[in-house]
Amino acid sequence: MTVAIQTKFPNRYDEVGSLLRPARLKQARADYQAHKIGVDDLRKVENEEIERIVKKQVELGLKDVTDGEFRRSWWHLDFFAALKGVQYFVPEHGFIFHGEETRKGGVKFTGKIGYNPDHPFFDGFKFLNSIVPDGVVAKQTIPSPDVFFPNEDAEVYDEYYQGDFDAFLADEIEAYKQTVQHFYDLGCRYLQIDDTSWGMWASFSDKTLKPELKPLAEAAVKAINAIADSKPDDLTLTMHVCKGNYDSTWAGAGAYDPVADYLAQLHIDGYFLEYDDERSGGFEPLKKIADNGRNQRIVVGLVTTKKPDLEAEDLLKQRIKKASQFVPLKNLCLSPQCGFASTEEGNHLTEEDQWNKLRLVIKVAKDVWQDAE
Repeated sequence: MTVAIQTKFPNRYDEVGSLLRPARLKQARADYQAHKIGVDDLRKVENEEIERIVKKQVELGLKDVTDGEFRRSWWHLDFFAALKGVQYFVPEHGFIFHGEETRKGGVKFTGKIGYNPDHPFFDGFKFLNSIVPDGVVAKQTIPSPDVFFPNEDAEVYDEYYQGDFDAFLADEIEAYKQTVQHFYDLGCRYLQIDDTSWGMWASFSDKTLKPELKPLAEAAVKAINAIADSKPDDLTLTMHVCKGNYDSTWAGAGAYDPVADYLAQLHIDGYFLEYDDERSGGFEPLKKIADNGRNQRIVVGLVTTKKPDLEAEDLLKQRIKKASQFVPLKNLCLSPQCGFASTEEGNHLTEEDQWNKLRLVIKVAKDVWQDAE
């Protein structure tokens, strides 16, 4: 077994990725969609707001920062739609969340999936990387490849491969490999793939994964490991597992037991796992990751991004201690459970609530881990 190279990321205190979109940015996006302003005007607002929130993240003390995903409408569809052979469309229905239907959006495969050297995420990363100060790392997030598996419930449609999943998977893996390499060439050293599949597959199962989902889980392991095994050694690759994060609602509920064996097979450097309430179950499944010999860091997302109330510091420390019964404390880290705005709508918090949540993560981590910088 190849042992992963341990890096300092994920950091003892870390963040997932998206941040609440400020009113000024939302207005600029609306004006652009209404053809009231041009793309240059929109980019100017995006750049200024990204500079502002990067400065704020640095002031808080975060060692890695994101652009808040301020240039995106969706956490995933914007990335997929900019690959070759993929087309964005508006379906009849949105995604079904707990008590709510989301805004409508989906993608279709209309040709051979391919790497796009002009993908807009590359320019976005170049800007972010150009404004981070020395000693701070620019963290890039993209959706995981298995989120892209054909699935009508997720509004991902195959109009090209005609059900030839092996051909689709091979093309997708190659597109991802080239995309990851391009990010690296631009200076990216911390890349996170965001993954809702594992959380939803666990939600659809009990203690073990449903038989019909096993081929998908095996394909996900194959795709993620192919990408991880081809990346440069000094590029940290992590994965965030999400159970749905839209307008402060959720889509899935269930412990990680059904997918723990598969997660333990991944050749990544770290996991961000939701643990902000009882929907995620106990910490016991994490032992399978801890025992896989890869010395990976597991970031427990104990601080919710779905509501403004601050968690009690003592409770967070107690939960970290409980998690350490299954994962060595040296391999644990702390973060919010998800981003604050997986789509541009955002969750039901104010921006100050958001910063307070991140302050709490940093304070508790520094109290728990002596090596928390």
